[in-house]
Amino acid sequence: MAAIKRAAQKPFGMQDKLGYAMGDLGCNLSFQLVSSYMFLFYTQCIGLSAKNWAWIIVVSKIWDAINDVLIGSMVDRRRISPKSKFMPWITIGSVGLVAFTVMIFTPVASFGQAGKIIWCLLSYSLWSVAYTMINVPYGSLHSVITKDPRQRTTLSTFRSIGAGVGTVFVMLLPKIVYKDNLLSANRVFIVSAVFSVAAFFIFAAMRRMVTERVVREDTAAQKINYISTVKSFFTNRALVAITLATVAVVVFYNSSMSVNNLVFQFYFHDAEKSSLAMLASYLPLVAMMPFASSIVSKIGKKKFICITGVISILAGVLMLFLPITPDAKGIVLYVGGLMLVNIGCCVFQIIVWAIVADCIEMSYRKKGIREEGSLYAIYSFFRKLSQGIGSAVVALSLGAVGYVEGAAEQTAQVSANIKSLYILLLVAGLAIMVISMQFIYNIGYKQEQEFSKEFTKSAV
Repeated sequence: MAAIKRAAQKPFGMQDKLGYAMGDLGCNLSFQLVSSYMFLFYTQCIGLSAKNWAWIIVVSKIWDAINDVLIGSMVDRRRISPKSKFMPWITIGSVGLVAFTVMIFTPVASFGQAGKIIWCLLSYSLWSVAYTMINVPYGSLHSVITKDPRQRTTLSTFRSIGAGVGTVFVMLLPKIVYKDNLLSANRVFIVSAVFSVAAFFIFAAMRRMVTERVVREDTAAQKINYISTVKSFFTNRALVAITLATVAVVVFYNSSMSVNNLVFQFYFHDAEKSSLAMLASYLPLVAMMPFASSIVSKIGKKKFICITGVISILAGVLMLFLPITPDAKGIVLYVGGLMLVNIGCCVFQIIVWAIVADCIEMSYRKKGIREEGSLYAIYSFFRKLSQGIGSAVVALSLGAVGYVEGAAEQTAQVSANIKSLYILLLVAGLAIMVISMQFIYNIGYKQEQEFSKEFTKSAV
């Protein structure tokens, strides 16, 4: 087995942190736009039925999940540049992301129902390939920037900062994309073009700022048995646990973001205020980021996630019984409750990527083979599959509570049901996340400390 060599590069520092943050900023300008507005765009502006949307998004996400595994395997098997294992793939993907993000949000309301279905299915499938070609190498990049567990936690924090900034831009969109409390197809289309072009240049900046330090001499030539890689994934208890927790967060939490827009559009009758509400509920992420590394160093990643997750679950249950009325006072109470509910998910988002990197490192220690791309791709497979399931769950759940797509108004009872549905989805995701981390995840605080000590000794 060829030894790992460290390239003669400058030490890990702020440039790496900011550069890595830029990667998820670029990803989330496109991903959050698609996650938050594609469902609303196609059902409110294009005229696609919620039932058609549900099966389209599930089929698309199955393809999305499959291409994760295919591209992850390609990244590990084919090194298309001697200078970098991951950056060339990101370059190719960033070009496609511009074209296909714009394609998704092209107004095609004049098409027949069959034409709308084909356009939605094709554009999203192409977008998913481009996004995967960026996201899988980008996620794998975390493992080769540094081996120090503490530095990886810092990278995970900065990745969350980048994601947070991208999400904030999307949160501000209601004041731009809504006109007279209705979603404007033309405005969403213009925003998609601006965001995707901006993401292209952000990825270019990231490629110049980040340094890959953990390099194998024979990475490109190394033969990877994919069946063995799959076995490595499912026998890695910690990786299975973080995957299950991620699936729960994506299905019930991330996928329901568009429901919050409906809460403000129909329950509070002010869609534009959803941007301010989402910004306020995002404050826990901003508040936690400066302290994440120090808290993790004292109590460990697992305990940090579980404690904050339980707090959020209790806050969500309380929200179901609070008198949240459809007026200004109700908005204040609703937003305050969301701030508490979001604490657990925000902490998870801050450190999840450090946990994934630790799990991948554990696999390397057992097998002596670096499979960053393939292992991350399998993790991403389930993440992407859960996005499709989550979108379908949201669409079908909205139908179950009486939501009528395309309607300018909903009844008072349906509007109240949408509000309760949103809170229930958040609580369900948090509950599964906590159970998975508490009872399945098996990298404890002591083992994390051992990882740090081992790195310190090897670095001396």
